Amino acid sequence: MTLIAKITFLFVLMLVPVNGQMINRYGTTAANFLEIGVGSDGNAMGEAYVAVTDGISSIYWNPAGLANVRKPSALFMIHPWLVDINMLFSGAALVVPGVGNFGFGITQMNYGEMDVTTLEYQEGTGEQFTASDMAASFTFSRKIVSWFSFGSSIKYIRSNIWHSSASSFALDLGVLVNTDFLSFTGKDEDGLNIGMSIANYGTRMQFDGIDIYQPIDISEYEEGNYGDVAGQFRPSEWELPLIFRIGVALKPIVTNTTKILIAIDALHPNNNSESINFGASCDYTIPGVAILSVKGGMKALFMDSPQYGATAGVGVEMFYLGNRSVSVDYAFKSIGILGDVHMYTVGFSF
Repeated sequence: MTLIAKITFLFVLMLVPVNGQMINRYGTTAANFLEIGVGSDGNAMGEAYVAVTDGISSIYWNPAGLANVRKPSALFMIHPWLVDINMLFSGAALVVPGVGNFGFGITQMNYGEMDVTTLEYQEGTGEQFTASDMAASFTFSRKIVSWFSFGSSIKYIRSNIWHSSASSFALDLGVLVNTDFLSFTGKDEDGLNIGMSIANYGTRMQFDGIDIYQPIDISEYEEGNYGDVAGQFRPSEWELPLIFRIGVALKPIVTNTTKILIAIDALHPNNNSESINFGASCDYTIPGVAILSVKGGMKALFMDSPQYGATAGVGVEMFYLGNRSVSVDYAFKSIGILGDVHMYTVGFSF
């Protein structure tokens, strides 16, 4: 059995349910901010990106894609989410010849300030509390051979709500295969690409903190000071949003100045129904000056009761001082009755 076949077999085994039945588990995971895509380019393509990714955003989509980074790079994203929630991502990649590529990324989610309410003060006590999420990833990726890449990430995840917090560790794995099948140029990078990744395989999260310690009246129907007994709530443990992705990408048109790419991903999450993402992009190169990009896609096709709609985006990568570059990307995503969201990304290569 070849190396690719062995890895594929292991990924497929992870998908097989123990009891042979698929059970919907909506709303049964913690740290669901880990499901929000990183980078404007991947989001603009309907999140059909597991076989396409080749930059720092590979830390999220498929760690194997980081092996295609050729120069030290940095990426920054701001993503105004719904109801005044803001998401930020910062990442960097380092190329070590003969060893592989290393990446580091931090995702932050800030939910803003909210009023503290109680049964007695349902309009608010005058206090405010905050909530936030954070994930820090360390990634290693390497080309085993010219057409096959492997990558893995270790994550530390933390969620905070007022005085309570929960944390977890997780592992991401990914592979990327470049073939010359259907390649009009005969090059592997222009043929059919196959990508697979599994994200957020880790420990459960359980909140702890002074907020779960509350006085409890152990005998509310009897007189006495029973209401002063110290009590502790025991929050449940929650799994992380495990996601398996498998996708293919193809470039039906490749010329000296124009490249058109189409991609499709299949997703198998542990907290929702399976779905399909579809995306396409068109890149136009002005030699030695810039690359202009237009992208579009559809997210969550065939999902049960989907709220997602069309996605789109534009971008430009400008070259300076030879092979160095700076890129600016924008993406738009429709989330049904919840409205539209936008994201902005700036990248640098040195």
